[in-house]
Amino acid sequence: MRPDTPAENVDHTAEAARLERTAGLYPEDAEALLVRAAAHLELSGDRPSATKLYDRLLSSPDGLENPSLVRALKASNLWEYGHEAEARAIIEGVRATAPRDPAPWVIVAEALEAHDELEAAQETFTEGARLLLTDVAEPPYATHPLLYGRHRVRRMLGAPHDDWDRLADTLHSMPVSLDELHDPKRVWSLGSDDPADLRAEISRLRAELGAYREALSRPFPVAMLHWPADELAELLEAYPSLSAEYPSHEEHLATTEAALRELASSGTPNLGVVRGTVPSYEAFAASEGASPSDPTLLPQYATILAARGRAVAWPPQRGAECWCGSGRAYGECHGTGA
Repeated sequence: MRPDTPAENVDHTAEAARLERTAGLYPEDAEALLVRAAAHLELSGDRPSATKLYDRLLSSPDGLENPSLVRALKASNLWEYGHEAEARAIIEGVRATAPRDPAPWVIVAEALEAHDELEAAQETFTEGARLLLTDVAEPPYATHPLLYGRHRVRRMLGAPHDDWDRLADTLHSMPVSLDELHDPKRVWSLGSDDPADLRAEISRLRAELGAYREALSRPFPVAMLHWPADELAELLEAYPSLSAEYPSHEEHLATTEAALRELASSGTPNLGVVRGTVPSYEAFAASEGASPSDPTLLPQYATILAARGRAVAWPPQRGAECWCGSGRAYGECHGTGA
């Protein structure tokens, strides 16, 4: 959710302003866009303005899709510039609402952890895990940061491994184990004069950063456009010239899957699929001052949808439904033979 681009490479203030303007054009996506804008303001150092954006969202008359997430982000931001009492009150409020989304739990627990409230952080991680993972056969991908964070804090507290710690170990796929990444004694290696110790620590830090970005910030640099059958029929009826791009719905689906596989084989990371609709495509074309019949708009439309947080990861997780919307598992649909 939070941008992780270094400040020297991005004008975060300008990016926040751009996202605010985009939110004005696409009010249905204002929540996701303004949360990202607030994150850029935090990275720019303008934390008070970020708080104003969070307050603007929380006072929205239409309500929010994920108010607990916005409150958690606000609390984390407030604590960073001296508003500890207010941040603590919001954190307690978030915990009391028991959100079913793991992200608010992770954010408030990490805020406590960042301010050396390790016992409270462990309690928060555990509370979220107990709520979301009890009697769950396989933890959803979005809950992995909850387990990783809990493992990290418990290692710092010297707590023995329990079942959830062992589960976190099995879910972790990086070459450096969680026990090594979360070893409190690692800090001593930074004072070593042995180059081998420093190289090993750099390797661990790179693995940790990779795991963190994979778990918490999954950008979609390449997203393929998927038209459901009814939307594609409506699109081609309104703009027959696009039939050259989409001879049939079946071919469209097959071409999309083939393109995704080719990109994956070439090493392109974090691929995604975005679902197109005719009204939003026409609105996008109008905002570009172009005709919807122009095929060069299609990849631009996909990119905009991805930037608005509409992409879903490809390939789907094991056992998950296929991206095409057939209702069948991916492995029994377009993932056959993958």
